[in-house]
Amino acid sequence: MKTLKTLFVLLLAVGLTLPAASRKKTKLPVQAAPVAGDVMDINTFSYYLGRANTNGLREYLVQRLGVDTTYLDDFLKGFETAKFSKKDLREKARLAGIEIRKQVEEQVLPSANKQVNDSVDMLDKELFIEGFRKGISREEWPISMDSTQVLVKEQLDHYTRVNNERKFAANKRAGEAFLTANSMKDSVVVTASGLQYKVLRKGTGPVPQLTDKVSVHYEGRLVDGTVFDSSYKRNRPATFGVNQVIQGWIQALTMMPVGSKWEIYVPQELAYAEKDQGKIPPFSCLIFTVELLEIANPSEGTKN
Repeated sequence: MKTLKTLFVLLLAVGLTLPAASRKKTKLPVQAAPVAGDVMDINTFSYYLGRANTNGLREYLVQRLGVDTTYLDDFLKGFETAKFSKKDLREKARLAGIEIRKQVEEQVLPSANKQVNDSVDMLDKELFIEGFRKGISREEWPISMDSTQVLVKEQLDHYTRVNNERKFAANKRAGEAFLTANSMKDSVVVTASGLQYKVLRKGTGPVPQLTDKVSVHYEGRLVDGTVFDSSYKRNRPATFGVNQVIQGWIQALTMMPVGSKWEIYVPQELAYAEKDQGKIPPFSCLIFTVELLEIANPSEGTKN
């Protein structure tokens, strides 16, 4: 009966009820369960099918809907109701409000606090609740909901930067120290933007433009030598638009002739800055070995 149980849960979740006109009062079948191989009449089968679909219902009511089984008689009264009265609809709305309030306090607010500061709770609970309540009631407010969303996003982005700067300050300092020492090497060129590069092999082909696609082999490392990505290991070059990558890459590619192999040293502000990229922690200075193989679809006027 696993399939029937699943079907029941789905029907219950969407609140499916039959109109009163479609339900016919019939006598409950009194025959005992037939032995294997017997065929039930449709009325008997209807009864058994309905009964079978209650398998797991109590657990569902308790665990998913939060129903106290002490009040199961009240549940059955609701079940017997052909349609919602105005009183029922008002009660349904009230119960939904209770459930949403519970979710706000137990899930939404803690999650929001973690975004603001993952060490301590900083949000004012009562003001958060009041703002939530007024947002639902559509009470007039001088700032539109769209503008509110923009302001909230900007502020959350600010908190993300502050939190990451606090957590990854050492990472930022390590990158700055590396770039300072690296800039002293005779083989390293330092650009006005802070990008650094070293020519390992000089190419003689055309130089890509922003509108071009290029094919490259590359390896990316952190300043501690950790390799976080490599097309060499995949044994397959990467092809992408020049303007679809981080700023450090864009600047390097639009200076490299095809056939070149460079090592580029990308300051965090020309890479992912405060964003966490999984294998690349926030504020990471990145080192790439980049081999420009070809311009995949050269645009008109490509410079040599």
